[in-house]
Amino acid sequence: MGERGEVDEQKRATLRRFAAVGAASPFARFTDDDDTGESDVRDAIAGYLAATPGAHFSKLRDDLQLGTGETQHHLRRLVDGGAVEVHRDGDYKRLYPATQFSEFEKTALGYLRRDTPRGMLVELLRDPDATGSALAEALGVSRPTVSKYAKELEAAGLLSREDGYRVERPETVLLLVVRYADSFDANAARLAGEADELVTFGR
Repeated sequence: MGERGEVDEQKRATLRRFAAVGAASPFARFTDDDDTGESDVRDAIAGYLAATPGAHFSKLRDDLQLGTGETQHHLRRLVDGGAVEVHRDGDYKRLYPATQFSEFEKTALGYLRRDTPRGMLVELLRDPDATGSALAEALGVSRPTVSKYAKELEAAGLLSREDGYRVERPETVLLLVVRYADSFDANAARLAGEADELVTFGR
């Protein structure tokens, strides 16, 4: 098989993998399609967003190996059909399965999709007493960078800076990290493995 054929087969395998998730998703409410191929691509997008909520357009397009026009076409159908929601996040339009997440959760997922804010939230969930300097050292960034993102996270309602740094609604944020750890990074996955030790559920 030539290089082009290998690429096409890889794309089909990726679409099939996510389409299986999308077809089973209770959040996938599609209009009927006569073209099975079209339906398969939309199922794949729904499956991808079920596993990677908060992804932006370019990441979805690239991870599913779709063309820009093709992605726009299918997303438009999904949004118009009420299966996918678009949430504005600064310069990004982030995508979510419809009706699944609260505004707070969508905001949290948007920041968890960014490397430095995610790293800060993960470190603070692990160690609520972590200082700005400790966060900078753990993440390999400057102290001003931590301060910059701390201000953004506070404005977004995800962080309090009244007495050090404190994650707002930490159990909700931790649940999102645990549920979607595989779509983040190794540090998030490690936190997910530690979650039982970090959360005490009320009786």
